[in-house]
Amino acid sequence: MKRKQSGFKIMMRLIKLVKPLAFFMVLAVILGVTGFLCAIQITVLGSMTLLTAAGINGGLAIKTGCICIIIFAVLRGFLHYGEQACNHYIAFKLLALIRDKVFKSLRRLTPAKLEGKDKGNLISLITSDIELLEVFYAHTISPICIAFLTSLVMLIFIGRYNIWLMLVALAAYITVGIIIPLVSSKFNKNIGMTYRENSGALSGYVLDSMRGLLESIRYNSTDTRLNEMNEKTDELNSLQKKLKKIEGHNISITDISIIFFSITMLLVAICLYQNGTIGFDGLIVSTVAMMSSFGPVAALSNLAGNLTHTLASGERVLSILDESPVVEENISGKEVEFDGMECKNVGFAYDKEQILENFNMEIPKNKIIAINGPSGSGKSTALKLMMRFWDVNSGEIDMSGENIKNIKTSSLRNNQSLVSQETQLFNDTIENNIKIADYNATREEVEIAAKKASIHDFIMTLPKGYDTNVGELGDLLSDGEKQRIGLARAFLCNSPMIMLDEPTSNLDSLNEGNILKSINEAKHGKSIVLVSHRKSTAKIADEAYTVYRGRLS
Repeated sequence: MKRKQSGFKIMMRLIKLVKPLAFFMVLAVILGVTGFLCAIQITVLGSMTLLTAAGINGGLAIKTGCICIIIFAVLRGFLHYGEQACNHYIAFKLLALIRDKVFKSLRRLTPAKLEGKDKGNLISLITSDIELLEVFYAHTISPICIAFLTSLVMLIFIGRYNIWLMLVALAAYITVGIIIPLVSSKFNKNIGMTYRENSGALSGYVLDSMRGLLESIRYNSTDTRLNEMNEKTDELNSLQKKLKKIEGHNISITDISIIFFSITMLLVAICLYQNGTIGFDGLIVSTVAMMSSFGPVAALSNLAGNLTHTLASGERVLSILDESPVVEENISGKEVEFDGMECKNVGFAYDKEQILENFNMEIPKNKIIAINGPSGSGKSTALKLMMRFWDVNSGEIDMSGENIKNIKTSSLRNNQSLVSQETQLFNDTIENNIKIADYNATREEVEIAAKKASIHDFIMTLPKGYDTNVGELGDLLSDGEKQRIGLARAFLCNSPMIMLDEPTSNLDSLNEGNILKSINEAKHGKSIVLVSHRKSTAKIADEAYTVYRGRLS
């Protein structure tokens, strides 16, 4: 998912996402520019009023000046509030939009591209990385526009007194608002990306440690994992210190630059006054105007540190959006009704490891087909290929006489249900976990499916029955109970083809017998593919195959 991009390119791509909210962005910029000009005019008008009080020409009437200062001060408050409201409205709307895009992208990439990925790193990307983009949308885009427009107005204002004064102000704005942030970002970029990647890796390690806490306690390895966690945390803290150090240097350089250009402006203005080029009012007003106008460009300079994190997060998010799925969903293909399935000379390899070769199998209607074989022989892979989680490298798989590549993906899914070796349960009730197969199912239909899966009696012994929460990842249930809930889902789905991958591996002989009986009864009107390494499971099959080294026998 890594793809190195320039900071400018990342910013341009993130800015394109603002298009649906362009009106609010323009409004934020207008309010921001007007607000800063009001703030600047408070000091400028104050200096002009003082000139009048001192009896110097070029000043402003004291009463008029005081009234204008009060008006600008009040306006500044309202305008700043309006700018921030618009920016945050844009930010949070876009964060919701980006999350939606990321989840859609993850859905497209599943399972081929995401299998084996660090889930903690993905969680970090979905949460903290996307959240950091709020800094970009609320505190970066409009400030850049505001700084440019405000500086342009101030250059015109100062240029009215003298061109040399305008050039000094221009050099100051470019240095503080462009050169310093760019140089700082260049030094920060690699550290910022490393920090975000290490942060995601630490999240993954902590999540993995929490899930395996019982195993760590059982084998007395908690201290080892804790030490590794501390090492990763120390490494992350070290990177953060480097970022903070660079940020501190950046702030210092910015402050020194502002002082330097303020003194330069004053000295140039004094020279021009002594030469008679400008009046005393020009000396005071132009100097005060530039000193009070550094706010917008200084904000850009201070953004450099945060922008490093933000662009690193933006790159990680964009890399997910750019990722191409191994298997593209077919959204305009044929819709078919199930009338059997057939694998014809199928060949498939993970990278260079050949899993299946010349694999041929027919799955007729109303039959149970068993596939036996040792671990790693390709049994589970065959099911995933029939679900089109991956595409075959050679040969083809047909459903109802049609190549599954030409079948609309939603139609293919509607005709199939799969119970994998590991049943994924959500932190919800037992009923809702079963109803994932059919959200419109009634309680009665859920109970019928649970009875077929030999889990109903157990559920009824629980205090809340079907309303019992299973905990995170189903931690409150045993592996066998999780497996039977997975079977209940398959029975509730009621699709014409059911694929069962080791459906009784975690069950005792009694429950295995009940499950096999239910599977045998369910074959009327359905095709069932039963994958198992147990020979006893294959006894109910109408036809049994053995897979060895990717070939059927």
